Amino acid sequence: MAYQNAFELLPEEIVKEIQKYVNGTILYIPKKPQDRLPWGSKTASKELLRQRNQQIYQEYQLGKSTRELAGSYYMDIKSIQRIIRTIKKQC
Repeated sequence: MAYQNAFELLPEEIVKEIQKYVNGTILYIPKKPQDRLPWGSKTASKELLRQRNQQIYQEYQLGKSTRELAGSYYMDIKSIQRIIRTIKKQC
């Protein structure tokens, strides 16, 4: 996200009104809630994590311990336990 000069985007009257409240301050204007995308929807991150978690659960069912899984996936044992618990609830 690049900085933009308000005078290039907004009518002068609006900029002057905003300056009454935040003169010279960098201002962030968030997107409208209906225009926001859920986390991971622009990339495959969400799907990749789902697949990884499913793989962890399958390996757990095949007999791997949470300690072994934590080492294999470079994760904390508590995180592995949380993943297993979450997937068990979904089944």
